[in-house]
Amino acid sequence: MPEAYLDNSATTRVWPEVVETMCRIHSEEYGNPSSLHARGLAAERLVRDARRELAGVVGCSPGEIFFTSGGTEANNWAIFGLSRARQARGNRIVSTAIEHPSVLVPLQLLEEQGFEVILLPVDHRGELEMARLEDALTPGTILVCVMAVNNEIGSVHDLEAISAMVRSLSPHAAIHVDAVQALAKLPLPPPGLVETMSFSAHKLHGPKGTGALYVREGTRLLPLLLGGEQEGKLRAGTENVAGIAGMAQAARLSWERGQDTRRLKLQLAKGLEAIAGFNVNGPAPGGGAPHILNAYFEDVPRGEVLVHALASRGVYVSTGSACHSRRDGPSHVLKAMGMKGPALTGAVRFSLGAATTAGEIELAVDATTLAVDEVKIRRGGRK
Repeated sequence: MPEAYLDNSATTRVWPEVVETMCRIHSEEYGNPSSLHARGLAAERLVRDARRELAGVVGCSPGEIFFTSGGTEANNWAIFGLSRARQARGNRIVSTAIEHPSVLVPLQLLEEQGFEVILLPVDHRGELEMARLEDALTPGTILVCVMAVNNEIGSVHDLEAISAMVRSLSPHAAIHVDAVQALAKLPLPPPGLVETMSFSAHKLHGPKGTGALYVREGTRLLPLLLGGEQEGKLRAGTENVAGIAGMAQAARLSWERGQDTRRLKLQLAKGLEAIAGFNVNGPAPGGGAPHILNAYFEDVPRGEVLVHALASRGVYVSTGSACHSRRDGPSHVLKAMGMKGPALTGAVRFSLGAATTAGEIELAVDATTLAVDEVKIRRGGRK
């Protein structure tokens, strides 16, 4: 059966070249980068080359890239490491209500430990209103966390405007950006605009379980993992050499090959518009991120039912963040936007990757047409 992978968080295909690279490393270059023998030195070179390659995609210096086990660790590290390093200067942390759980849960813990956490609301498009940010910033604000691209609806924040406002009103604040859905898809902030940015390999057709954190040179960041001197003595633990090399290669390939995502997203939206009751949550298809479309259909009240109906036809989508896809209850992002009814409980996310093809889009449109007709509620009851 033909398949279409439009759940770029959970069913991402790894680039064939990346698979080849990682298999070679596992079978031939399996040294520990911390060892001083020839195998170790060869592995160390692989990590160094990957750091340089990923830095080229990010637009920073190699010394500002630190590898992690994924985007979740990178977000946790930035939030705990920055807030605790600045604790003597204040205790206010400002973020938004639509951040990823790997940001919101650490912030909740910090709030329980005495920090003042402000979660700003967003408008009906999922965009932060600058006036609300201005009101929340104080001289005692020490950390601002704003995602570059929302992973569920594709709204994009103006990081340059946010940075300028933070620097003006909260000079002691560090800025952390969850850039997991932005790397190799949209231009990143210029070097130095923010203190930290988090990345994840599997959003780029790279290996799961590998990520990275950009840390601006000169930024004081306390370690999260202790007990070793890896990653500049800031992140203990033996490096995942194959994953690191695979991530860097995947980022470069995605940036080189993924420039038509916007066209494919518009093709998808145009095809879905022919289905009765089609609507979009968040930015219009021509705006926002080029690879995320959050859609719902008026007669489909439960998004997970549509997800299963599509999966039976070889089309893989999600109802939101893969990290919380099995949790009961509607999306916190859509709730923060004020969505109700099918817009809240019936939404599904189509997320494209650099390897998505026009054929997959056609398959997805045809399958969604049939699936919606199968699961929708009709007058007089379910079909």
